[in-house]
Amino acid sequence: MAAPADVVPPASDIARQQNINIPRPHNVTSSPPPTMVGGAQGGPVDDQAAEAKFAQLQTDFKELNPQIQIYTQSAPKAPSLEEGGPFDTLTNEDECRVRHALDGGNSSDEVLLVHKASNIELKRVTLQCLKDKGLLNDEVIDLYLQLLKERELREPNKFLKCHFFNTFFYEKLNGKNGGYHYEAVRSWTKKKLGYNIIDCDKIFVPIHKKFIHKESHWCLAVINIRDKKFQYLDSLGFEDIKALEILARYLVDEIKDKNNKQIDVLSWEQEVVKERPSQDNNTDCGMFMLKYIDFYSRDMGLIFEQKHMPYFRRRTAKEILDLRAG
Repeated sequence: MAAPADVVPPASDIARQQNINIPRPHNVTSSPPPTMVGGAQGGPVDDQAAEAKFAQLQTDFKELNPQIQIYTQSAPKAPSLEEGGPFDTLTNEDECRVRHALDGGNSSDEVLLVHKASNIELKRVTLQCLKDKGLLNDEVIDLYLQLLKERELREPNKFLKCHFFNTFFYEKLNGKNGGYHYEAVRSWTKKKLGYNIIDCDKIFVPIHKKFIHKESHWCLAVINIRDKKFQYLDSLGFEDIKALEILARYLVDEIKDKNNKQIDVLSWEQEVVKERPSQDNNTDCGMFMLKYIDFYSRDMGLIFEQKHMPYFRRRTAKEILDLRAG
């Protein structure tokens, strides 16, 4: 099977194109750079091509600077799937429903569900990005974020108070050519939310990196109001301080515009989260991003690993089919 367009460019090209600071090691164990970037479009990735591009990525990093490394400090050991909460075991019935939704049916264009609150209509072909080696698309991510918000509203004492921006927010705020464009997103919180975002514990901002040659990658920024931090999480270990600076500026402008208040964020920490689970393939970045959000909204540590991704894919498909996140 031919490899899709979503593959990794040389690291040096990524750094130049995106103005990304590639982190140097700092009190962490040195290890080889991770593999490759998973993008926004669904579909499997050719394993042989992936291995070749991993080898090329290693070479590019060595040529760029022999001292450069990507943070790969591991997260705490994850519990087994039987321990409940975010690791609840799927029933046989759940597994059958998921298999039928992803592989059954007579038409890939069959509409499987409609989420009325967000007006998101999901077809089988769209949900199929949750199959193993599929690259998560924005429709699935946006719908799942809606379900996480609805989960919080059902059980406000169990989950943090959060706001979940959709996958287009940061692109609008940052603009096509980079920069800062508050007016482009000023109206995004004018509709009745039932809360002010300044009253949230955390605000989640999915970021879709689009590299040269159409390669792409999902990562996450968090406006952590409770702990007065701006946090950046990337399952491949890249860091982007510029994104945190843009979100700091956004928060100041948003609070001034909506609440007529001044907020001082100069003392807030800008943190590239290093103790986080890392992907070891070229397809799971979107799934890692969703789980960062899921676990943080539970006020939990990131106690999962790459080996849990097949389970998380099936569980996410099950929760989307139920239109209810657990």
